[in-house]
Amino acid sequence: MAEDWRNGGFGLYVHWPFCQAKCPYCDFNSHVSQNINQKQWLTAYLRELSRVSLETPDRVLNSIFFGGGTPSLMHPDTVAAIIEAARGSWTFANDIEITLEANPGSVEAGRFAGYHDAGVNRISMGIQAMNDTDLRRLGRIHTVDEATVAFDVARKCFDRVSFDLIYARQDQTLLDWQDELKQALNMAIDHLSLYQLTIESGTAFGNRYAIGKLRGLPGDDLSANMYEVTQDVCDRFGLPMYEVSNHAKPGSESRHNLIYWQYGDYVGIGPGAHGRLSVDHQRFATECVMAPGAWLAEVRNGSAETKRTPLTTQEQAEEYLMMGLRLRHGLDIARYEALAGKPLDPLARQNLSDLGMLKDTGKNIAATKKGFMVLNAVISEFLTG
Repeated sequence: MAEDWRNGGFGLYVHWPFCQAKCPYCDFNSHVSQNINQKQWLTAYLRELSRVSLETPDRVLNSIFFGGGTPSLMHPDTVAAIIEAARGSWTFANDIEITLEANPGSVEAGRFAGYHDAGVNRISMGIQAMNDTDLRRLGRIHTVDEATVAFDVARKCFDRVSFDLIYARQDQTLLDWQDELKQALNMAIDHLSLYQLTIESGTAFGNRYAIGKLRGLPGDDLSANMYEVTQDVCDRFGLPMYEVSNHAKPGSESRHNLIYWQYGDYVGIGPGAHGRLSVDHQRFATECVMAPGAWLAEVRNGSAETKRTPLTTQEQAEEYLMMGLRLRHGLDIARYEALAGKPLDPLARQNLSDLGMLKDTGKNIAATKKGFMVLNAVISEFLTG
């Protein structure tokens, strides 16, 4: 199974760790900094690319994803140089997808033409809410009007534009969410990422919640109803769910994220970046130094990786199951069993099918609409069986 990653593809993730402000719900590795030496950071990224590419020769690169943080704070020339270095390291797929995450502010929108010229062909915008009151609550530094203008600019520069929304927010009603979702879908988009607000420990929201000062959050029943409404409305607008939190017109799915969910290989560079990499007939989980300054220092010393953990075939099978069941089309049973070296738990398959949680064709298993409502429980049934 040394070449199993070929079933999912090969991608590059570049983490830019800087933001203009830290959102109170965010637990990503992001930092606020006013002074960023872009030349210094570019030099470090190119060194890391060179290091990893020597281990992965003769591969076809299916996608590049600039994530963060706020990658739209990167200078377009920095982005262009990284893309060119990747082109020199691997063969680009004919239909390579190169995505850059962007905040919908005027500064970022002003760079869109430059990103297009650099080689970016897809923009993913973090709009998050369609009313200014909730944007302020979420710590966003843009308004709805600014987001609309930035979206229009992006559509003129790129054929593929996606944006994110967060629901199950404070004091949000089911009708509020339904109206907001329709407003977003009427913006003539082809991809939406729709995430339920989660309260993570270590964030500002997590700290407020712990002392009872984050009020107005919906209960489980309302959150479940919001999820159901999300599926119904998006289906009617022609953007069906293809992954538990992602919706797209057929053919407009995020190719980079599909590499994760289809359990391909991906290189992760930048502070805190993770990866899955097959080298010398062994698959590894990789992690990079978290703190930006420490990451730069370790790159200068030769490598910013802190861990490279060999994954057993059983661990790979479990990861494939956890990722694959997030997809609407599910996972390939034969691939799972080849990785695991044993059959997929027949009792779990039968129980979940009888409960209407699982569609089992004999070749493929996938969560049903009912199963996606309790996806973690479905996955747990296989992992603990």
